[in-house]
Amino acid sequence: MADAAPIVLISELAGHAGRPVRLRGWLTHSRSKGKIAFLVIRDGSGVCQGVASASDLPAQDFARAAALTLESSLEVEGVVRADARAPGGFELSLTAVRPIQVIPENDPFPIQPKEHGPEFLMDHRHLWLRSSRQRAILRVRDEVVKACRDFFYDRGFTLIDSPIFTPAACEGTSTLFETDYFGEKAYLTQSGQLYLEPACMALGKVYCFGPTFRAEKSKTRRHLTEFWMLEPEVAFADLDAIMALAEDLVAFVAARCLERRRGDLTLLERDLARLEAIKTPFPRLTYDEAAKILASEEARGAAAAAGAPPFEYGSDLGAADETFLGARYDRPVMITRYPASVKAFYMQPDPADPAKALCVDMIAPDGYGEIIGGSQRIHEYDLLRSRIREHGLPEEAFRWYLDIRKYGSVPHAGFGMGIERLVTWLTGIHHLREAIPYPRTIQRLYP
Repeated sequence: MADAAPIVLISELAGHAGRPVRLRGWLTHSRSKGKIAFLVIRDGSGVCQGVASASDLPAQDFARAAALTLESSLEVEGVVRADARAPGGFELSLTAVRPIQVIPENDPFPIQPKEHGPEFLMDHRHLWLRSSRQRAILRVRDEVVKACRDFFYDRGFTLIDSPIFTPAACEGTSTLFETDYFGEKAYLTQSGQLYLEPACMALGKVYCFGPTFRAEKSKTRRHLTEFWMLEPEVAFADLDAIMALAEDLVAFVAARCLERRRGDLTLLERDLARLEAIKTPFPRLTYDEAAKILASEEARGAAAAAGAPPFEYGSDLGAADETFLGARYDRPVMITRYPASVKAFYMQPDPADPAKALCVDMIAPDGYGEIIGGSQRIHEYDLLRSRIREHGLPEEAFRWYLDIRKYGSVPHAGFGMGIERLVTWLTGIHHLREAIPYPRTIQRLYP
């Protein structure tokens, strides 16, 4: 085997032009034309066409090539040839075809080149991941995560891993997943924020990235019960500082995806001009300014057309409200200073109007809704304790959180960004369920 052709990835073929190589992968489709068969193979790094000729292959190998079925696994050997018409610009002139597992025709790969309903595809999510569209989405997701980590690393942030089990709520008790923790009640985390706040008092600039859980009984395309969230927290930061950080992050991630995943975005038929328009600064509206827009006849008509109730001042923004506001801009819009009554207990009141919170929601254009929510945090002990009591939360469970305000407290701020919502918007897909490998919704726990 000393003279055996090297095993390479499809993405590496350019460095082996004119030489024999071996590839291992799966058959995505094939076609035959007389004494020639064309095998399109993927290996995770790319897609390549192999040309199997009866004159170049042993008769047994040519027969094997003709018998291969969709998604059968195989190893092939051949000489790399440049061909501008081929996927990736190269193809293989095959000299050997070695099936690893041939899927029988009487039990074929379930997902065939035809229309399948969403429930069928979600039931076969473990196999649907192999499709070109799903592979492209997950590569963009990977790029988003890498870009986020690079963004914070380059700006001196320290990663803090927050716990999954928590003794108390962060975003409201109505959406908690409760579990038994050795005889005590515990909950799956809604956010790592509460644990980041003490960490930022130690390290200045921190962030966490991990799964979060919300038991929301929602069936919309914008909600999952399990999703991944990126959350920075910064000591000595106010609302303006955290808003600048948020828009810089989103612009950076969008630019990175355009730079490194343009091919995947093109495959997904994303309007790249929409992404190229994402430049800072982002437009900003106060809640009161947004409320005036939403009180217009046009906005009320849009809400009615969407089957949503008209906006009422003092309420949080609904999906139809976010869609209407987002459609006015070519980049995300930042809505600030909501009524404190509709926001979380830990948000700092606006000194100019204590009935408002120093908070921000970033709304994506094109109907994708909120992708970031953040605020300046309450840093006074007495005020935070009174808010905990007002919200009916168990003070004992938050004693450690109150300690932060007793020992060297400073103003601080942060936000949370849902990775799936960002990926959904950047790729232009319709539903969050495609932006995560194995989605969990109110109706789905399988596979």
